[in-house]
Amino acid sequence: MVAKIKADEISSIIKERIDNFELNVDINETGKIVSYADGVAQVYGLSNVMAGEMVEFEEGTKGLAMNLEEATAGIVILGSGTGLKEGMSVKRLGKLLRVPVGDALLGRVVNALGEPIDGKGPIETTETRFVEEKAPGIMERKSVHEPLATGIKSIDALVPIGRGQRELIIGDRQTGKTTVALDTIINQKGNGVVSIYVAIGQKESTVAQVIRRLEEHGAMENTIVVSASGAEAAALQF
Repeated sequence: MVAKIKADEISSIIKERIDNFELNVDINETGKIVSYADGVAQVYGLSNVMAGEMVEFEEGTKGLAMNLEEATAGIVILGSGTGLKEGMSVKRLGKLLRVPVGDALLGRVVNALGEPIDGKGPIETTETRFVEEKAPGIMERKSVHEPLATGIKSIDALVPIGRGQRELIIGDRQTGKTTVALDTIINQKGNGVVSIYVAIGQKESTVAQVIRRLEEHGAMENTIVVSASGAEAAALQF
C-alpha cells in the first residue's frame, strides 16, 4: 500500500522547516599568491588586512602580514612553506599574532608560535598574549630586592644576581655558558621560580640534551623550553 500524504501535512512540514531554518554564512576575505620567494609571499586581494595580522594559506601554513603595499601585501611565512605556489588562496584570520600563556605550559616544549613539539598532546590553556606586546615601564616594575641564587658559589658570593635583574653570560664557544644557565635553572627547583629556556638557531639534538638534563634533575616541572632550531624558517627564529 502507498501511504497518501495530505496537503495540510505537507504545508505544516514546510512551515516547520521554514521556522527552524538557520542561515550561517561564513564570510572570509581571501586573496591569491602572486609571487613567493625567500620565505615571503606577495598576496593580492587582502585589501583590509592589518599589519601583524595572521593569515592562513589553503594548505594550512600560517603567515604574518608585514609589508602592506597599495595592491599587494607581503606575508612572512611561519613555517617551511614548501607547499606554497603561485595562485594559491590565502584567507585572513582576523587576529594578531598571539601565543598561549599560563601554568599549562610548565614542563612543555613549544615552538615559536607556542605550539607543542614534545609529543605530549595539546596545551590546555585559554589565556593568550600578544607576541608584540609593550614591556611594562620602569615605574610599574617591582624593584630588585632579593637575590636569585645560581647554585654556583663564586657567582653568588662575588657578583650576586638579583631576582628581576638582567644578566649577560658572554664567552667563546665551549666555555660553559649553557652549563651556567642550566645550573641556575636546576637550582631554582622547589622555590617557585619559573624558568624559560629559549633556544634560537641551535641544533635540535642540542636542545634535546638540554631537556633530558633538566628532566634528570627534576627541574622541568617549573621550566618552559621554547625552541626555534636552525632548521626552522627565519621568521620563526626572529
